[in-house]
Amino acid sequence: MKLLRYGPPGQEKPGLLDAAGTIRDLSGVLPDFSGDALSAAGLAKLAALDPASLPAVSGNPRLGPPVAHMKNFVCIGLNYADHAAETGAAIPKEPIIFLKSLGALCGPNDDVEIPRNSQKTDWEVELAIVIGTKAKNVSEAEALDYVAGYAVCNDVSEREFQIERGGQWDKGKGCDTFGPLGPWLVTKDEVPDPQDLAMFCEVDGHRYQDGSTRTMIFGVEKVVSYVSQFITLHPGDVITTGTPPGVGMGQKPPVYLKPGQTIRLGIAGLGEQVQKTVAAA
Repeated sequence: MKLLRYGPPGQEKPGLLDAAGTIRDLSGVLPDFSGDALSAAGLAKLAALDPASLPAVSGNPRLGPPVAHMKNFVCIGLNYADHAAETGAAIPKEPIIFLKSLGALCGPNDDVEIPRNSQKTDWEVELAIVIGTKAKNVSEAEALDYVAGYAVCNDVSEREFQIERGGQWDKGKGCDTFGPLGPWLVTKDEVPDPQDLAMFCEVDGHRYQDGSTRTMIFGVEKVVSYVSQFITLHPGDVITTGTPPGVGMGQKPPVYLKPGQTIRLGIAGLGEQVQKTVAAA
């Protein structure tokens, strides 16, 4: 299934995308995509529905993040061998964990705000894992049992704030609109191998990133298990798993975003995002 949330910010309703590409309204079935709705049993109930029996949504509504009531927006840094090489960083011995502010979360096609005084705002296409069942101290062997599905994430990053201003990475990762997620939550039954997904990112039509999850250092099972040793994961939480090479910081010379540009990114089977960049108020 491809599950989504549509409507104005803060007023999103749950829906699904049917085989014809029509959004079907699920608000008469469940209040939102959170809690037990994302469990294996909850998703099985949705899968048993006939999409044709659900109201069709007309027009082209805004899409919000595909999950609600997230408690943890977890990120894994330098998790692609070829991306680590382009940044000159050593291959991590263990996954690098950092957190995005929940305030960074936004819809997949919402505008991306370039922060005030930013000179180095950058893009990162990433595979996001969506948690379906509370996970604490889970093994790698059972890790996928706790996963509801996957989504596309743009881990927008301000490199000066992240790297040059001291302290931890978070302040370069948590600005408003720095976490576009979606367009859909694709349930894991539709993603037989999350370690073999092509992914790309373009800015103004130029393809900068053209990679694959095959080059991840720590795969999905390892990442879910590892994070759960330190952070209890709840339904609707997201772990975004790192980016392949081709970020702006890695260009020679570096290339960064400015207002008035268009970012387009996607992952095979998980959909695409398109964002316009604007100056933050």
